[in-house]
Amino acid sequence: MVSNRSAVGGDRLLPAVRQYVDDRTAEFEQIPEPRRGELERLAVYVRERIDSVRKAALTFVCTHNSRRSHLAQLWAKIAANRFGVDGVETYSGGTEATAFNPRAVESLRRCGMRIEADDLESENPRYRVAYARDASEEVCFSKRYDDAANPNVGYAAVMTCSDADEHCPTVAGCDFRIGMTYDDPKQADGTANESATYDKRTAQISREMLYMMSRVANS
Repeated sequence: MVSNRSAVGGDRLLPAVRQYVDDRTAEFEQIPEPRRGELERLAVYVRERIDSVRKAALTFVCTHNSRRSHLAQLWAKIAANRFGVDGVETYSGGTEATAFNPRAVESLRRCGMRIEADDLESENPRYRVAYARDASEEVCFSKRYDDAANPNVGYAAVMTCSDADEHCPTVAGCDFRIGMTYDDPKQADGTANESATYDKRTAQISREMLYMMSRVANS
């Protein structure tokens, strides 16, 4: 059970997002025990940073910063809102910049987020993502993890793909690093299972970020 303060945070979510979040929160038992242990390690970091400096910055890292890292960035922020965890800042980056993949964008729209871009003709559009009535929009675009838009010291590097985790042995400036890898939905691009595969990955990532923030809220 979450606190009253946590429930108030969740009430600010857009209605469709709130329903999606409630559905994923009811699925915590689907998270394997070893995975829960890793999520709880990240939750401890978040709680300790908030208690010590009133802020916890999380940068989700994947090779191209196109799919999984963006999904995790947004769902971690939404999860913090849902459980009333103040002071959480979420970012994403890659070992190289490409573009926020439109298939991942569409999957998030199917969850109820309002997503707009003013520069869709650009090779790397900037998307404005709204998920709650009184929260600032999140601006998402592909970038390196050390881009000026991201923190350069005192943050957690959460490695969302095995390639980045294996080939990026040092993430400059982070004070905590953890592997939280996900299968790439890109494998289904151009197939009949494309949308279902992206939605499955979105559900997994959202479920796990919600579980992690629930642990922060109740610690």
